[in-house]
Amino acid sequence: MYAIIKNGGKQYKVREGDVICFDKMGLEPKTKVEFKEVLAISKDGELQVGTPFIEGAVVEGEVINEGRGRKIIIFKKRRRKDSKVKKGFRRDFTRIKITKIA
Repeated sequence: MYAIIKNGGKQYKVREGDVICFDKMGLEPKTKVEFKEVLAISKDGELQVGTPFIEGAVVEGEVINEGRGRKIIIFKKRRRKDSKVKKGFRRDFTRIKITKIA
């Protein structure tokens, strides 16, 4: 059984017990979270798709922690122009464990 949920303009495929990194939500650890924007649910090989969301469907989770990802280096170079730009970026995230799909 899995569900496809929407959060922060992104879509995630989740199963019970999965640990997923969402964009930072500013929540404390051990906080319960409900995702009501459920796009699809697959149960026993049967797919139920919403238009755009399934009414009454809820995916519940528990916040594990918040943190920052590894640094990503953005390097741009224009050849023969003596033009170089080097920037770094670290993504803030909230790690959530999916507990229930209803």
